[in-house]
Amino acid sequence: MSAWSVTEPTARSKWIAGILVTLYAVVTLIPLLWIISTGFKSGPDSISYPPKVFFQPSLEGYVNLFTTRTRIGQEAFEALPPPETWVDRIVRRQGMVIAGPSKFGERFLNSVIIGFGSTFLSVFLGTLAAYAFSRFRIPLKDDLLFFILSTRMMPPIAVAIPIFLMYRTLGLSDTYLGMILLYTAVNISLAVWLLKGFIDEIPREYEEAALIDGYTRFQAFRKVVLPQAATGIAATTIFCLIFAWNEYAFAVLLTSGKAQTAPPFIPTIIGVGGQDWPAVAAAATLFLLPVMIFTILLRRHLLRGITFGAVRK
Repeated sequence: MSAWSVTEPTARSKWIAGILVTLYAVVTLIPLLWIISTGFKSGPDSISYPPKVFFQPSLEGYVNLFTTRTRIGQEAFEALPPPETWVDRIVRRQGMVIAGPSKFGERFLNSVIIGFGSTFLSVFLGTLAAYAFSRFRIPLKDDLLFFILSTRMMPPIAVAIPIFLMYRTLGLSDTYLGMILLYTAVNISLAVWLLKGFIDEIPREYEEAALIDGYTRFQAFRKVVLPQAATGIAATTIFCLIFAWNEYAFAVLLTSGKAQTAPPFIPTIIGVGGQDWPAVAAAATLFLLPVMIFTILLRRHLLRGITFGAVRK
């Protein structure tokens, strides 16, 4: 008879856990798969009832997303030359012609600039602040940490009007700088608290040995602490990016043109006779890709970062 272990799960428990995880994954992936598939449907198929699971794939949604279309008179439409590209053919089938590119590309680029810019600043400043709180004696340290964390507890609507008035006075409304600073201010509290926990787990003896060897405090921080805290920095970066990438309330209030990001722009995609659901689904799919790719690239650091310090010797 084999020895029974308290920590080693049985074969039955492994099967049950595997089934539950699989069911959970399927349930959570269904909405995502439905959005992706809707992006490849035609307009009628996207609003059909009962909903169509099997359909003829079409790039109409992606064409509508990246182009601005218009209707012309019947005589002028019939006098048009044959369509030159597959994009023209899709638009002609809708009885319209291409008037120019849409603004989705600009809004998507704004999200990249503001999202990644604010994430970099949040993690950079949060790392420095977390190191200071972890390694130095700071008066009223606990009170300061609680104050920093309390800024994260406030709902955006509570400070929306004061921020709007302040930004309008300072000329920061609808600017890259204004949105980057705002998202940095919101995210830095999360960065400080997460990174302080990771840095606390790094033994001080490593830095003391480096200082004895002649390193300066900054060199010890850069060459000893940062490599050890890489997993925590990666996890914090992903959490900060997700907030900055998906943020909607401040983006709606403070941007309208030049610095508008994709979240407030996607709901405004209007088609003929109502919402263009294939274009909306295509925009949501493309908007999801950067964060998904970024998370996949850092997945090893993310898993190690979440469990860092969970087991103590």
